[in-house]
Amino acid sequence: MELPEQESQATAPCAPCNEATRFSTALRAQREGEPIWTPEYHVAPPVAILQLVTGRWVSQIVGVAAELGLADEIQTGPKGAEELAAAKGLHATTLYRLLRALASFGIFAEQDDGRFRQTPMSDVLRSDVAYSMRSIARVSNHYWMMHGWMGLEQSVRTGTSAFEHVHGLPSFEYASRRPEVMEIFADALASFAVLVGSAVVEAYHFSSPGTLAEIGGSHGVVLAMVLAKYSQLRGILFDMPSFVEWASNFFRSQGVEDRVEVRSGNFLEDAPEGADAYFLQNSLHRRNDDDCMRILNAVRTAAKPGAKLVVVEAIVETTNEPQFAKTWDITMLVATRGGRERTRTEWLELLGAAGFRVTRIVPTASFASVIEAIRE
Repeated sequence: MELPEQESQATAPCAPCNEATRFSTALRAQREGEPIWTPEYHVAPPVAILQLVTGRWVSQIVGVAAELGLADEIQTGPKGAEELAAAKGLHATTLYRLLRALASFGIFAEQDDGRFRQTPMSDVLRSDVAYSMRSIARVSNHYWMMHGWMGLEQSVRTGTSAFEHVHGLPSFEYASRRPEVMEIFADALASFAVLVGSAVVEAYHFSSPGTLAEIGGSHGVVLAMVLAKYSQLRGILFDMPSFVEWASNFFRSQGVEDRVEVRSGNFLEDAPEGADAYFLQNSLHRRNDDDCMRILNAVRTAAKPGAKLVVVEAIVETTNEPQFAKTWDITMLVATRGGRERTRTEWLELLGAAGFRVTRIVPTASFASVIEAIRE
């Protein structure tokens, strides 16, 4: 016969246990206003939160793989941890643990013989492909960027740049004073330009304008892609003096240098006159509204009535679904002075205030859209 307290202990409900069971088994009906993507529809909320807060660990794992150039080594064929460690001067047992973790994310795949082969995800971490994400992974993993993100709470409290609070300088100025940082930073910007630009060239037709002027942004990367596709177009690149030599060499390497005029200047104050269309890719989201208006006013002054303005930027949706633009918006909070991603309404208002009428918005396969406007 059980003692009363034993019986009580055996039959009394365990509130924490019941809650855990409910979390792990129940599929709750959607409540009004609740996003359908809520992780607890697929896993228990504690597990979902665990996955989110440990995402930084995954980023670090991928970043180390990018820093070490493992995808470049494996491109020549499957490799074992011992072979890779000997080639890279690494600790073989520890490298195997890293590769095993990477394979669990779809980056490399472990074969039955213990060697690791390339996968579509590890392929984009190679340094020798146009679609490489290696530099982006390296930037995300570097201490100066990670330290900048450590100031996010300060940004939320004050509305100021976390990176500048931690390092004393905006991210671009910090990088420009350190050649080793700037090299990685510039490569990452180029990777973003290729990622977005290839989707833009696929989704949007540039066939109508005779002269397309790119104002900063991709530093000529996307302009070269457009010129390569549309042989009747001529281009003007208007960019900061520090990028002019690099851009000239890049156009030469792409075989379009005879159709591009490269000019240097301050696009907060000036823009090339007389172009049929002006192109701004990921230039405005890095700046506050006042600086955006300065850039747009400079373009409007230089453009003839009826000229096109093609703006490539992310558009923040007002629904609760996950969207890279919302994460990118926090990146702008951390890394810039007043930069932000904007909603459709905010883009319409900003461009309208500068004298441009939006004619259409074209989505692309990337996180950005093409906002086409006409100079009134």
